[in-house]
Amino acid sequence: MDTTSPTPLGKLGWTVGSATCMDGAVEGQRLFQVIPGNCADHAMEQASILLASARRASYIGVMDDEPVLVWASHYLSEMAKALMDDAHMGMHKSAKA
Repeated sequence: MDTTSPTPLGKLGWTVGSATCMDGAVEGQRLFQVIPGNCADHAMEQASILLASARRASYIGVMDDEPVLVWASHYLSEMAKALMDDAHMGMHKSAKA
């Protein structure tokens, strides 16, 4: 894998590819992982969109007694957390460089 940073550098840095989300069928395995080298600014924007969607799905799911929407909210929130965690790690890495 190419270890050089893409250019131009985003204000916040780049994702590092360490954060994962959603448990896999095999214990200790995760289903999804953030890909390294994505702009952390963009990752944070996408996390915000995921959280807004999760909030809406949660509200509708509870109000309309739709458990599938509550589960969707759970998964969207987990994906958003992985994006934010990975972007945060990239910001710290960029600050040290």
